[in-house]
Amino acid sequence: MSAATGVATRPDNPGKVSFASMIGTAVESYDFFIYGTASAAYFGTVFFHTEEKLVGVLASFATLAIGFLFRPLGGYLAGHYGDRLGRKTILMWSLVVMGVATVLVGVLPTYAQAGVIAPILLILLRIVQGIGFGAEWGGAVLMAVEHAPARRRGFFGAVPQIGIPAGLLLANGAFLLSEALFEGSWVWRAPFLFSIVMVAVGLFIRMRVAESPDFTEMKANNEIRKAPALEVIRRDWRVILKIVTLRLAETGGYYVTTSFMLSYVVLAELTDKQNVLIGTMVGSALGLGSHLLFGALSDRVGRKPVFLIGSVFTIAFGIPMFLLINTGAVIMVIVAVALGLLLSHDPIFAVESSWFSEQFPRDVRSSGISLGYNGASLVAGLLPFGATALYGWIGWIGPAVLFVLLGVVSTAAAAFTPETAPAKVGDPQATPAKSQPALV
Repeated sequence: MSAATGVATRPDNPGKVSFASMIGTAVESYDFFIYGTASAAYFGTVFFHTEEKLVGVLASFATLAIGFLFRPLGGYLAGHYGDRLGRKTILMWSLVVMGVATVLVGVLPTYAQAGVIAPILLILLRIVQGIGFGAEWGGAVLMAVEHAPARRRGFFGAVPQIGIPAGLLLANGAFLLSEALFEGSWVWRAPFLFSIVMVAVGLFIRMRVAESPDFTEMKANNEIRKAPALEVIRRDWRVILKIVTLRLAETGGYYVTTSFMLSYVVLAELTDKQNVLIGTMVGSALGLGSHLLFGALSDRVGRKPVFLIGSVFTIAFGIPMFLLINTGAVIMVIVAVALGLLLSHDPIFAVESSWFSEQFPRDVRSSGISLGYNGASLVAGLLPFGATALYGWIGWIGPAVLFVLLGVVSTAAAAFTPETAPAKVGDPQATPAKSQPALV
């Protein structure tokens, strides 16, 4: 009960809510990631009229980056309305927007069929995808974190994060299956068209969970702000920027390890791109369990130590990862990609939902985490393009050093970010200090 109003704010079963959030995130991640895989492997020749393989890849990655550039807009809209209309409402709309855009990509004409109109339509749909995906994450993790017991927010907050490796696993699996079953343009079209089934399942599951108890109580207590996104930008812009830098090792390293690596092994004539897909699938499968382990660990030892496992590993593994892949040996390629995901990405990503949420008070929390999370996309979306350009300029050492630098930036940001895990800072219900806001 709320002492002020007598309104019941009892949370739904945290396991049920976290699972529903995870399923929806997996669907949206699938939609977003099949575009990355298609960009690296197919769209350079399908939508761009060029005989130069490297130029086609660069043009394809440029359209990939456009989706990332519009994710902050999705984050702004979702954060604003998530703090005004509710976390659940935004989750439903983001899933629909993302699903419609993805299915439409699957029916686009190619450059050979429609000329320049084809890449223009592709870019427009990628923009819609970016807005939809930017709107997804904040609501999904807040539904999980705000329903969870205070001392288990790390674990339950990590459950929706499983949707990312699950979506990537499904995306890469869809392309491997499609290549085995189909020929011609159906190889890349089928994974996009299949999205309609996944969106329907995601909507059905998300409709069955209750709204966040924090938002329900905010509404009952008349705590809804008129412009929460603008207020959090004005008041907590330093925290938002800190979250942007914290994410670079995770999100930037992720797309170097996956999307860029798909094109790199082909451009360098090292091995078949399917071996990178297999390595990505192995790492993603391991991520289904590792996120839960890292999330639970953060409830015991703190968010920051778990985060540093991933950011420091990113620094140490950048050059060795490329050395392993440069051997061209299938097992080395698979191990390198899988390790990059398991120990560089997963420890960081597992704690982001709880650690970032605990940086903001509840009345602007959706806006704060959505803006910070998606702000990193302005950089991350350019990294496959930048890594490809660096490879064309100075060879593999360019993207390898880029990977290392991402780890350096995020490790430095973590050093200046306060610990928030209840097990390490005491009473989670204490009123947050201005310099260290927490979930209340």
